[in-house]
Amino acid sequence: MTDVSPHELAIRMAEMARTMAQDRTLDTILTEVTSAAVELIPGVDTSGILLIKPRGGFESLAGTSDLPRDLDVLQMTFEEGPCVQAALADTIVRTDDFRIEQRWPQYSPAVQKLGVLSGLSFKLYTGDRTAGALNCFGFRPTTWDADAESIGSILAAHAASAIIATQQEQQLKAALLSRDRIGQAKGIIMERFGTDDVSAFGMLRHLSQEQNTKLVDIAQQVIDTRSN
Repeated sequence: MTDVSPHELAIRMAEMARTMAQDRTLDTILTEVTSAAVELIPGVDTSGILLIKPRGGFESLAGTSDLPRDLDVLQMTFEEGPCVQAALADTIVRTDDFRIEQRWPQYSPAVQKLGVLSGLSFKLYTGDRTAGALNCFGFRPTTWDADAESIGSILAAHAASAIIATQQEQQLKAALLSRDRIGQAKGIIMERFGTDDVSAFGMLRHLSQEQNTKLVDIAQQVIDTRSN
């Protein structure tokens, strides 16, 4: 990786912004982000994205090689490391040399065995459901400068925006599906019991409260009775 001029950086960022405005998959956008990290940040040899789920588990996405996932596995196993710290706490976590890094006594020696000597992680503001980080690693000790942190922060913002947009799309689809199920269930109740729309919804809501079950799940149960 060679240094890029401000003009080249501006062009690359504009290209990524246009990509996000197009109908592209989340995987495609995140892959472009991690590839750009390797291309634009001097000292970065591989990059990936870690998403941590609130109820346990994680996803390792868009790695430019298999190494980022291996490093994510180590961090989740040891419950320590820069990516986890960036995802859950700090905005930027930097390690210029893992050989002298003291914050993660299990993780630091392990990554050296994999040939990684430096790292730079950026928190992804992905909303309430997930915590994430854009993670960059180098095979040599690297003194990360302000330019590296600035570029990484911009790339992390691109990645976070793509993740949030995908989450919102999924939530919208779920909401529409729920509305359709409730509508179907109301129609079944109206036909079966000769009630109006308001009364049918009231019956669904009463069953939901009585059984301490989500309204959409009660609606699905009603729909299922029609096919039995």
